[in-house]
Amino acid sequence: MAKATREPLPGGGVVLAVPDGLSGPPPLRFERVTDREWVLRQGERPLIKARSEGDGCCRDLHLRRLCGHRSPLPPLTAAAMRTGANWPHRYAQWLEETGRGPLDRGRWLLTSRSTFAPGIWDGDLVEDWPEATLELLCGGGWHGVLPLRPLSAPDASRVKAYRKHAREGTLAPVLLWWVSFLDGWLLLGGHDRAAAALAEGMQPACVELVRVADDTVWRATAEGITEAHEEHVARLAERPAGPHTARERQVLDRGYADTISTLAYDATATAMYEHPND
Repeated sequence: MAKATREPLPGGGVVLAVPDGLSGPPPLRFERVTDREWVLRQGERPLIKARSEGDGCCRDLHLRRLCGHRSPLPPLTAAAMRTGANWPHRYAQWLEETGRGPLDRGRWLLTSRSTFAPGIWDGDLVEDWPEATLELLCGGGWHGVLPLRPLSAPDASRVKAYRKHAREGTLAPVLLWWVSFLDGWLLLGGHDRAAAALAEGMQPACVELVRVADDTVWRATAEGITEAHEEHVARLAERPAGPHTARERQVLDRGYADTISTLAYDATATAMYEHPND
């Protein structure tokens, strides 16, 4: 994949701006088969076959998931999880390097997320395998989490090891991909970590991957805020240093970070590619 430009965000998040020039669709992609059918592929391997029924604001989406999903994240050792890494940046790097992820041209937001609305990780977590049916409603959608492989049992050996990390607060986050037409998330990486957190009665900590609009208005606003901040910092540097100078610089920097962090990133539609003729 062509090298993406990184836009670091206050609080540890990052936006990846993936340039044009990619040859073909990304490795992990949705393909439209008919108006009512689509498939999720990773490379040439189908992972989900879906068919919708119904019209208007209430539709049933029937899914059949197939084995073979390969996480875009590498295996994480206990030592790596205890480092306290900046996980959005680390996951961004792995997504750039992998041949298994959904990145294509455009801007992608990765941020940490630890809280969800009630029901997302229990009632709306799809644990049935391989068949499942999602009820898609206008105005509310589905708004749940769809794993791409079965979640392991709470007493599975790897899950038991991760449960210790969950109790210690060192469990690395899972990777979720927001899919606009599902109004929900695909669990791309960290299935056993999700199982471990849930077994401990916790919502899994997450890094959320969202495709966002290439918003020139956002960029112009951010550049204006940055320019004003730099002018304030320059004026402060021209003054004789005093006992409160360091504190004033901290206040300026914190105000700048808080202002930038409030600028909205609007999610855009998840791409649906045309299904190739077989």
